[in-house]
Amino acid sequence: MQTEKQIKGQQGEAVAVEYLLGKNYNILEQNWRIGHLEVDIIASTEEFLVIVEVKTRKSNVFGEPEEFVTRQKQNHLIRAASIYIEKTGITKEVRFDIISVIADQGVESVKHIENAFQPSW
Repeated sequence: MQTEKQIKGQQGEAVAVEYLLGKNYNILEQNWRIGHLEVDIIASTEEFLVIVEVKTRKSNVFGEPEEFVTRQKQNHLIRAASIYIEKTGITKEVRFDIISVIADQGVESVKHIENAFQPSW
């Protein structure tokens, strides 16, 4: 059985996918896993392979959702992206984005932060 947090996370990811599709992104993967690493959304634009972390909260009382993407999580996303690129042979430039979703009582607020952090390859 799923927890409320897992359900809220899945709802936020669905909102993020719809948002990206509306911006003409191509969704390549959702919840892509390799070992213990996971990427919420892997998408592409004409220029970029976009690695997206989605953070969903009921409110921003304790801070904006994107503030909870820790340095450790960033490092996991960078490692996962490196493996994904190696496996797929994609040669586009990589960009790391965060989509922040505040979902409270059926009302969703979406904030897309492009280039949210930079890897030190």
